[in-house]
Amino acid sequence: MLRDPMQAFRDFLRQESAAGLILMAVAAAGLVVANSPLAPHYFEVQHVSIAWLTVRYWINDGLMAAFFLLIGLEIKREMLEGQLARWKDRAMPAAAALGGMIMPAMIYAALSQGDPQALRGWAVPMATDIAFALGVLALLGSRVPLALKVLLTAIAIIDDLGAVLVIALFYTDELALPALAAAAAVLAVLVLMNRKGVRALPLYLVGGVLLWFFVLQSGVHATLAGVALALTIPLRGGADSEMSDAPLHRLEHSLHPWVAFLVLPVFGFFNAGVSWSGVSLAELAGPVPLGIAAGLLLGKPLGVIGFSWLAARFGLVQLPPEVSWKQVLGLSFICGIGFTMSLFIGALGFAEAPVLAEQAKMGVLLGSALSGIAGVVLLLAFSPRR
Repeated sequence: MLRDPMQAFRDFLRQESAAGLILMAVAAAGLVVANSPLAPHYFEVQHVSIAWLTVRYWINDGLMAAFFLLIGLEIKREMLEGQLARWKDRAMPAAAALGGMIMPAMIYAALSQGDPQALRGWAVPMATDIAFALGVLALLGSRVPLALKVLLTAIAIIDDLGAVLVIALFYTDELALPALAAAAAVLAVLVLMNRKGVRALPLYLVGGVLLWFFVLQSGVHATLAGVALALTIPLRGGADSEMSDAPLHRLEHSLHPWVAFLVLPVFGFFNAGVSWSGVSLAELAGPVPLGIAAGLLLGKPLGVIGFSWLAARFGLVQLPPEVSWKQVLGLSFICGIGFTMSLFIGALGFAEAPVLAEQAKMGVLLGSALSGIAGVVLLLAFSPRR
């Protein structure tokens, strides 16, 4: 018996909401520890070497590959059979996501004052954290209609796709061609397996480990191997099997709890911690923290609501029947919660500038917190109690 897609989506929302609430807790814990007497140990443990990589590197390049694998699986499923399978369903979130990526980047670039080093962070405020955002919506309970949660999820998924492309195109500096060629060969084998009807998940996962290793050596960020692997996982089972038996569905179902309740909390705990000791208002007004905070708090809502309204004005999209433009305004601020992907891009952009990397964290935390508060206030004001 096939699973009801809407019930599956509700289950997804519940799990993402729970993960978002846990992510809030561990992020707060990371901040507290980073500003406590335990701070030296908190920062030192991240630089302990295990095998040939530090703990921080294993988290950001190893564990987060599973996060990107899950993102890739979700994007593929949603585009082929889910909430984004039809053009009319893609149009509204696509317009909102496009505006939500363009406007924050423009605001950041304007505030970076032409500083080439600061400009490395132009993509940081482009991202929306789906787990964190749905966790905030969960706090509002039945006030938020399901259609609004569906819209937020669709925007965040398209947003994630944009972030993956940005990482691949703009945050890869030097390439090791032999390793890149080896990664391409492994990927070609995985694609061929898909075309030949191979459905054994262990074979794909072994290939994925090899792909991750070669991508790590190539100079391209290793987590992108997760997205590439996801695109090769078959979305159909055998001829006599049910849809739920498809390798993609099985892997996504198995992987989701590990990513939601282990990978993201570990990443959040070790990446949200920033010392606020001695931080002045002048430092927060610097181009990096101010640009990121302004991009998330102002750029995201301007882009999401602005591009959506223009698309509707020209008849390209239609607002879901249960949703009002006032609610979309509140949702546009919720989209300014960038956390996971914003912290990740900030770590990439300022890998060679530790001071700016810490300032980027401050901007992400401030911008995400203020965006979340503004979004909750607006949704409480514009969403009747159900």
